[in-house]
Amino acid sequence: MGIVLLGLREFYRLIEDKGAHPLVGFGLAAGVAIPVVAYVGNEYHATILMTATLLAVMVAQVGKAEISEALASISGTFFGVFYVGWLLSHAIVLRQFHDVVSAKWGASAAEGISPDAGAFYMIYTVASVVMCDVGAYFGGRAWGRRKLAPQISPAKTVEGALAGIVAGISTGLVAKGVFDLAWPSMSRDFSWLAALLFALVLSIVGIIGDLVESLLKRDARVKDTGSLLPGTGGVLDRIDSNLLAIPVMYYGLLAYTYLRVG
Repeated sequence: MGIVLLGLREFYRLIEDKGAHPLVGFGLAAGVAIPVVAYVGNEYHATILMTATLLAVMVAQVGKAEISEALASISGTFFGVFYVGWLLSHAIVLRQFHDVVSAKWGASAAEGISPDAGAFYMIYTVASVVMCDVGAYFGGRAWGRRKLAPQISPAKTVEGALAGIVAGISTGLVAKGVFDLAWPSMSRDFSWLAALLFALVLSIVGIIGDLVESLLKRDARVKDTGSLLPGTGGVLDRIDSNLLAIPVMYYGLLAYTYLRVG
């Protein structure tokens, strides 16, 4: 909830720099409520809240005395709740993956999944994405030649991205190996082939998530989304890759589990 609150406030500052006037208080309240709903329910209930949020934002905008910039206000407010609050709320259901499977397909479907498997999945996801980012940075500095997306982020290179993907895959496999040795019950339902393929996908998605946030910053003409973390920017600068990677991991795992138990 704290990370959502800080990240969402940084996002609203970005679009305020563009001249938009989001419903900041309303957006912050809705964004913080979504992970709570995901915790007591699941992603379906969070999606219902997202729908209610959109309707409420439109009603609130209608009630404002100032109607100029209405489109920017509605879209900016809602997109912030979606981009930070809803996407990051998947960390909750990923951590509770055993309970999610049991609720969706019955206790028998969750028999082979450890109640704490979600902890492994979270560590596996975040570690793969973070090390992909680290590998891309150092790989780009060492071997970078061809620009990956020069209009969005001139410093990122194709060679750096490839180095990042290799680092992300390696880290995912290491995480799988460490848990197989130390806490095998938590990772036993996740095959080595799955660990390889998921780490590949997460690394690519993490790079895309980083580029998306760079696009938003480029449009707002700012270098960092904030200064909360000296030398590294704001909260959004640190979670941008995981905002996309965690939902991809969650829905990918649902598909993986469904194919195994179906």
